[in-house]
Amino acid sequence: MTRTPHSTGNVIPSQRELFEIPEGLTFLNCANMSPQLRSVTAAGLEAVKAKASAWKITPPDWFSDTETLRTLAAQVLETNAESVALVPSVSYGIAIAAANVRVERGQSIVLLHEQFPSNVYAWRELARRREANTHTIQREAGGTWTQALLEGIDDNTAVVAIPHCHWTDGSVIDLVRVGERARAVGAALVVDASQSMGAYPLDIARIQPDFLVSVGYKWLLGPYSIGYLYVSPHWRANGTPIDYSWLSRKDSDNFASLVLYQDEYRSGARRFDVGECSNFVLVPMAIAALRQILAWGVKNIQQSISVLTNMIAREAAGLGCVIPPEGDRVGHMIGVRFPGGIPDQLGKKLSDARIYVSTRGNAIRIAPHLYNDKADVEGSSTPYGT
Repeated sequence: MTRTPHSTGNVIPSQRELFEIPEGLTFLNCANMSPQLRSVTAAGLEAVKAKASAWKITPPDWFSDTETLRTLAAQVLETNAESVALVPSVSYGIAIAAANVRVERGQSIVLLHEQFPSNVYAWRELARRREANTHTIQREAGGTWTQALLEGIDDNTAVVAIPHCHWTDGSVIDLVRVGERARAVGAALVVDASQSMGAYPLDIARIQPDFLVSVGYKWLLGPYSIGYLYVSPHWRANGTPIDYSWLSRKDSDNFASLVLYQDEYRSGARRFDVGECSNFVLVPMAIAALRQILAWGVKNIQQSISVLTNMIAREAAGLGCVIPPEGDRVGHMIGVRFPGGIPDQLGKKLSDARIYVSTRGNAIRIAPHLYNDKADVEGSSTPYGT
């Protein structure tokens, strides 16, 4: 059984006052998109005003905030800034991985059943071009994704492209064990951490992914269109970007010499930065969000939200629903499956009661954050059984 770090942090009291959430509304859908911190809104408004005075933006300003953001993202991942590229989306990061990893004719790319499509389409296209195939792993009833992956990865596997936890119900994957298995057969490990980065600890040093990418607008509480790509040392030194931005080249901070074209990249993962990564509005917002995440601490966030999802699990079990066992799921989101399928109009009944969750696959996905408290869970229990 996979062990989860639910008890490695401290419980944080409700932080609802830091968010712009109306009274009487219960938002349990952070896995879709987080509400906005007041500090992030303030940073965005200030950035929009600053952009109006374009003459005040100096050459160093094109790089200073992106380096601050890169450093903060690295701290969330417990790695170094040289490892992090700034990307606009998971699909962009996965495209970088697909453009670099080696896949030969007849080899397989391992995916999970019903994993998020941003980590599927690029691999299907790569398999078509290389005359390879995708191998979709199914989980047996009562089994875990980890065990299914360990059994499904073989000597023919070229790439293992998986999430950290399944987006429909929070079922967790032991990336350390899967990474070890991938490396044993010479396969690359590519991870979509969108449903874990910022809310669940990631041990990059032990996982050793080739690439790991996350959006910034879910558990990282930032704006849409800013994400983060971890790049392993091998690909930092030898990888090929998909975007040939002037900002990613050596000495690009010397505007007077930009016509002296450079073949050499800036150091580390910066070669993979998206063009226009200096975004003068979104970057300050993302900085404000990551500073708050780090102030709380990822382990503390995980422990605090786990208190709520464990309450939901007990309530759901009492209604005869099926949920992943505590040891096999993350603590910040949970999928609830009803024995007879999702009741008709359940989503509408919940939203009419100003309770917001998601339907993902055949599960009701419930994803609270620090703006929720026990009263939200207790007050939401009645509509689940309707």
